[in-house]
Amino acid sequence: MMSRPRLRYSFCCWFLVLCTFNVIADPVDFELPGLDGKTYRLSDYRGKWVLVNYWATWCPPCREELPELEIFHNNHKDHDAVVIGVAMESIKRERLQQFVDQQFLSFPILLAEPAARTELGGVPGLPTSFLINPDGEVVARQVGPVTAEDVEQFISNQQK
Repeated sequence: MMSRPRLRYSFCCWFLVLCTFNVIADPVDFELPGLDGKTYRLSDYRGKWVLVNYWATWCPPCREELPELEIFHNNHKDHDAVVIGVAMESIKRERLQQFVDQQFLSFPILLAEPAARTELGGVPGLPTSFLINPDGEVVARQVGPVTAEDVEQFISNQQK
């Protein structure tokens, strides 16, 4: 778990990234296959906040943050926000499904090959999360773990 000073630092990073995306943002979209066999489009979630988290099973900080993402997703999925996990690794579906089941993850897990750049922006390391506002615009990027509290605070500040 992250300590309190780290939470403040992490939130500060979210805020600084917001300033870099600023004012005129275009809606973004992508289409990726899900672990469940469905095709997912980011645009299907317009009207909600979407936290897109790029991660891998071999990444210790990614594994550490998964429970926080699950908490955030479960607290918000029925009204204002969702989490979408994008597994950025070459891994057999069966092995990934087993990992997801062991972690009790309920948010959609999408499949992507490792890449330094995505439709949402650069992924310099894992985990990397992008926060998409209800209009479909990228408003923040966090390289490194986030907590449910980090994301809730950021969204709350945006709605003021």
